[in-house]
Amino acid sequence: MSHRFPVQVYYEDTDMGGVVYHANYLKFIERARSDYVRQLGNDQNAMREAGIVWVVRRITAEYISTARFEDQLMIETEVTSVSGARLSMGQRVLRGEQVIFTAEVEAVCMNAKGRPVRLPAEIRALL
Repeated sequence: MSHRFPVQVYYEDTDMGGVVYHANYLKFIERARSDYVRQLGNDQNAMREAGIVWVVRRITAEYISTARFEDQLMIETEVTSVSGARLSMGQRVLRGEQVIFTAEVEAVCMNAKGRPVRLPAEIRALL
């Protein structure tokens, strides 16, 4: 199952040359992941109230080409694996048909004390 999330590049996303600042790709893909899990039915507010939060453990990213001011981007996200304690997602940022950025993201759940916990069964079922 994959998810698509549109992003408009605004002036604030760019450097002085009109190119998207590298750290903003991480913001774009975070928004897409959050939207994806929300659409699947994962209520992150309810999780937090129950003392569990999602934490990104690892991101491997590749910058392939640049995005610029006013570009229309599409973020594609798909779950690549789910285990008892980890969720891995592959993400691509496209400008039209061109892939300009890719990332592999590994997330885990942590409790209020900052310790890893197993993914709740209902979340594993959604994914």
